[in-house]
Amino acid sequence: MKQRSLFRKYFFASTGLILLTIGFLGIVFLSFASQYFQNDRFSTLHQNAVYALEATEKFCVNVDGTYKVSSALDDVYIPIAKAIDADIFLTNVNGNTLICTGQETCSHRTRPIPSDILTTVGEELSYQGITDLGGIYQSKHYTVALPLIVGDQQIAGMVFVASDAGDLTDFLKEMLEMFLVSAICVIIIAFAVIYVISSNMVRPLRSMVSATESFARGDFTVRVPVTEMDEIGKLSMAFNNMATALAQQDSIRRSFVANVSHELKTPMTTIGGFVDGIMDGTIPPEKQRHYLSIVSSEVKRLSRLVRSMLNIARLESGEMQLQPKDFDINQVVCSTIFTFEQSIEEKQLDIRGLDADRVMVSADEDLIHQVVYNLVENAVKFVNVGGYIEISYHNEENMTHISVKNSGEGISKEEISKVFERFYKTDRSRSQDKSGVGLGLNIVRSIVKLHGGEVIVRSTEGQFCEFTFTLPTANSKQVSRHTAQIPTIPDDLK
Repeated sequence: MKQRSLFRKYFFASTGLILLTIGFLGIVFLSFASQYFQNDRFSTLHQNAVYALEATEKFCVNVDGTYKVSSALDDVYIPIAKAIDADIFLTNVNGNTLICTGQETCSHRTRPIPSDILTTVGEELSYQGITDLGGIYQSKHYTVALPLIVGDQQIAGMVFVASDAGDLTDFLKEMLEMFLVSAICVIIIAFAVIYVISSNMVRPLRSMVSATESFARGDFTVRVPVTEMDEIGKLSMAFNNMATALAQQDSIRRSFVANVSHELKTPMTTIGGFVDGIMDGTIPPEKQRHYLSIVSSEVKRLSRLVRSMLNIARLESGEMQLQPKDFDINQVVCSTIFTFEQSIEEKQLDIRGLDADRVMVSADEDLIHQVVYNLVENAVKFVNVGGYIEISYHNEENMTHISVKNSGEGISKEEISKVFERFYKTDRSRSQDKSGVGLGLNIVRSIVKLHGGEVIVRSTEGQFCEFTFTLPTANSKQVSRHTAQIPTIPDDLK
């Protein structure tokens, strides 16, 4: 397929349209000019024919029943003819010329006026047309004729006024020359303006094409300059925003692959090393059970990692379907905390806030159970021995705020902004949590956002850490009843 640039298409389309428009206007202009010239010429001839007829009536006398005109009529016709550059002549009813302003050069006496013209004058009492008068003239002439009526409405003759039609050709040539000169000037200016405008319009698009080629090579640093806030400018801004998003996604993807590779490599290396040690006898039989327990722990860690990765993939793809219903979130919290009874007793923790009244929310109970489980699990992991875990609730504008707070070392200000990132683990959590994979809080934020809520973290080092998330209060209309489509999950905590 033959390729043509957008610039050439727009330029040639615009210039072609301008040429067609100017051509059409030229034809219309010349047509109107020609018609105007003819009407004006006929009007002038008719007016002077009336003058000539009035003069003729004055010089017409009745001699024994026959009407004759005086030869002195020439002195009246000639000034009128010269004033309008025309021939004026008088004929009898048979079309033979009696008096003519042509004098010696007169050709009107060579032959009579055609009968059809005489008939028209007799019937319609006037004639107007472009004719050679049956060969009297060698070229076409504007001709006007009026009857000379005498006595009892008897036609005694006819007054003709004729002017060369070649004047129209000269007039149209002059008008055409003026129009062409003006049109050429307009076309040159229009071409220059269209060229500049087309170039300015296409330049950002060319920059976008170049940028997309860079994107295809993996370079997301290219941006399109934004010089105007018109549609092209808005498109350029949207393109740049897309480029920024792609760059972020590429960075997240690279980081994600690197983190996954690291998280998979560590347990697999451990598993492979211990299994090989057992098989080749490096690990003695009395210690094999100990190392097999480590292998089992690492396998479970891999299972949790894969399960979390699958959950995140389902959330990002929009496959996770909400099944909201009204339920008591406090009951879910209580049942979740009871599953950690052994760890709570070992750390001698004080659990606060479980005696709250029913707190009804509208959400997917299974997904919210996972949110609560992840938050409580983190609280139990990082609370100090002899410390406390506090659950609190608060209603505000059809949203219920649920907080999980634990005493302990807390999270530093530098790490708070990163805790929701995938695979991120604080330095303190790395030493205390050997089984976590750094995806729990990422999943928490994703599920809460899926319900239209938010999750925030507050912490004071050496004192406490508190996670608060929001859910629609029961009977509110903020939970979608269809498959949820969520944006790419931001970096999250763990």
